[in-house]
Amino acid sequence: MSMLGMLCILLMVGFFAMCIIRMVPAYLEYLSVKDIVARIAMDPDTRDESTSDIRRKIANIFNTNQIYLLDPKDVEVFSKGGNTYIDANYEVRLPVMWKIDSILSFDDLLYQVGKPDPLPPLPPETN
Repeated sequence: MSMLGMLCILLMVGFFAMCIIRMVPAYLEYLSVKDIVARIAMDPDTRDESTSDIRRKIANIFNTNQIYLLDPKDVEVFSKGGNTYIDANYEVRLPVMWKIDSILSFDDLLYQVGKPDPLPPLPPETN
């Protein structure tokens, strides 16, 4: 293998290593957010709380766990059909280099209070 071939391989390996190094913290924070939202959804006390109380609880736990990529204000807590839902779906845009960004989309964070597993996206409301 020529020196130019080895240089190209090293550049590709370096690029992918840099991407992985930049994405791992965002992914680890996603795992924390998923655990937090699932624990709040399964908490027996959450069933009796209002949406504002649930939002306050989310904000406090995010602050305690140092969640920075998702603002607690961006977590939707709403009631629909007599059920309370917590929707923490979000995207993270990470700069890789110059004008190249990577986008991580975390769209499996919709929970119904009282149910342990995430839900598929709710259908849009019809008027």
